[in-house]
Amino acid sequence: MRYRLRFLLQEFDLRGPEVTIGRSPDCHITIEDPLVSRRHARILIDADGARVEDHESRNGVRVNGKRIRGTHDLADGDRVRIGTQELVFNVAQPDARRSVKTTGFMHVCHACSTPFPEQSPTCPHCGAPRREEDTISGLIVEPTRSWTFQLLGEVIERALSQRRAAEAERILRRAAREVDERLAQGERLDGSQVALITSFALRLAALLGGVEWVQWGLNVHRHLELFPQEPVFEALESLDVAALPDARDAVAEFAAWADERAASFTPRPTSAQLARLVAYA
Repeated sequence: MRYRLRFLLQEFDLRGPEVTIGRSPDCHITIEDPLVSRRHARILIDADGARVEDHESRNGVRVNGKRIRGTHDLADGDRVRIGTQELVFNVAQPDARRSVKTTGFMHVCHACSTPFPEQSPTCPHCGAPRREEDTISGLIVEPTRSWTFQLLGEVIERALSQRRAAEAERILRRAAREVDERLAQGERLDGSQVALITSFALRLAALLGGVEWVQWGLNVHRHLELFPQEPVFEALESLDVAALPDARDAVAEFAAWADERAASFTPRPTSAQLARLVAYA
């Protein structure tokens, strides 16, 4: 019996008795993801089968969408979520007539940062030619296109509620890079996602006492020509703009811009909403 994990276009053989998964380069499978602990999980393999075990990670392990406690038996086709990445567990029956694909190397595209198998001379995602210096062993994943805002929200919400500003800012910076990259490529982000990430940015600004995250969140709205949703208004209320002149100026400038562009928003804000925005400045 052979066990594998499938991710994107590659399959990875699992060789027991233990396969460790985490952010540390010492793990058998390394996932570079801010929601993954250094030693997040392990897969235990013996004569009875394979089991996944949560290695006391901060954000847990989910199998088929449900968070596990301790160890959990794995069956063919199970979806194992580590951080924002989903790996598919496979059981392969030995077959002498079939050549078995062994664990090889992967490349990380120098143009779009997407991992792809060594067999491909070009990146299947953007077409950039492979460079030998991009070769990596095992699995290293940078979740630039599959950022899960729901998981992000859970972690940042917890960090902000416990006033762990450094942790919240570390994860928020990663999310901000993702948002900025998508905007630079002309992608249209969902309004509810923008409201979520902006509300976190404003709450972090209130915790840190600075203007950087206020400006970033409002600039995202301006770039997408979005009028703030309720979560953003609630986060604005947490700002002490009287003590933060730069933040007050940023909100006032945004309010003037929103008032001027009111007719172009969909849906169009009411006069009460515009007055509420101006009041915060």
